[in-house]
Amino acid sequence: MPELSVVIVGGLHADARKAAVEQLLADVPGSVVLHHDLATAAAGTVVRTVRDATGHITAGEAPLVNDCACCALREDLVPELERIEQAGGTPLAIVELWDSVEPKAMAEVVTAGGLTVTGVITAVDPALVLPYLGNGDDLAERGLAAAASDQRTVADTFARQLEYAPVLAVAESPEADDEDRELLAQLHPTARRVPLGHGDPAGTGRAAGGAAPREPEVSGGLGRPGPRSALAQAALAGFDVEAAAAAQHPACALLPAEADAHGVSTLVWHRRRPFHPERLYAALEDLTCAAARSRGRFWLADKPDTLLHWDAAGGALCVESAGPWLAALPDAAWDMVPPVRRAAAALDWHPEHGDRSQHLVFTSPGLDRDGLAHLLESCLLTDAEYAAGREAWKRLPPAFDTLLEV
Repeated sequence: MPELSVVIVGGLHADARKAAVEQLLADVPGSVVLHHDLATAAAGTVVRTVRDATGHITAGEAPLVNDCACCALREDLVPELERIEQAGGTPLAIVELWDSVEPKAMAEVVTAGGLTVTGVITAVDPALVLPYLGNGDDLAERGLAAAASDQRTVADTFARQLEYAPVLAVAESPEADDEDRELLAQLHPTARRVPLGHGDPAGTGRAAGGAAPREPEVSGGLGRPGPRSALAQAALAGFDVEAAAAAQHPACALLPAEADAHGVSTLVWHRRRPFHPERLYAALEDLTCAAARSRGRFWLADKPDTLLHWDAAGGALCVESAGPWLAALPDAAWDMVPPVRRAAAALDWHPEHGDRSQHLVFTSPGLDRDGLAHLLESCLLTDAEYAAGREAWKRLPPAFDTLLEV
């Protein structure tokens, strides 16, 4: 029996997501769409539907698990995919995620269940990228929370959906301009951007001269050959769940590079000297509001062994511990560290501080690069403070203890 391929399609931009799903249904004969509607969670159930290009095949309900709609999805998803695989005749199962469900968790659930995820796609409308990144509303306020305890915001959820997926299905949007498209490109420069409704591959998402390459053929659902569109290629290209997780880990995240085009800028700020905890804390509001999106890793003078994660969108900042820096670990513990993290640290190792560094990235239209860089520099230890040494640093006021719930 041929192995079932699973592609996960998500995104808060519902119209773009649905367009991507419909295109995959049309492009891959015999494929089916599996969708869990979490909007009914208040009534105590999650509604599951399975359909193909002709309409609904089955429908059912999954009970809530611990009052959590997302938990119910996790419990129900793998058994339903296994049922589809065992029935045979389906080359591709398209898992259309509900609006606020993040693809990382679902890709890991499906993979852990022994199924093969061949693609993860987030569908986006370029004209909505900046409004969603700037939306600090709680998901609960918008009726999009996946559990009573869900404290995520629209902005941080959208940012994670966007940045995790190696493929972005980009909707045609008359309202989108060059600035919108540039913002999308700078937020996730390594993504393959596939225009919805187009058949030619779009590795960069930008128009290129010359004739479109001839598309390879792929076997359809019943052995029928057919053209493989760019979106179908992306859905079946293969996906490495461990590499995707590593690319999001604060210690070795694949962060954007410097860029400046169409009114959008990305500032990459990299320094070795630690932050003064009080001065950085006092500057947090200005730094958080300086860009539509900022992320990265940093260290504080009074907590030299702790790798801190910076994650900001929608005017809100999340700072949390991501564990110890490698330089703070005994040599014997290094064997327990994933190779990708050891490799990332080796590329940026400092003879005194090891892998400790400030690596923050700010992306936004109208970014005040000089003002932002000056503010960040002012938060570092001064020459005199730095010369005082680590024992003196540890006696600095612990301004971040409340924020980090130490």
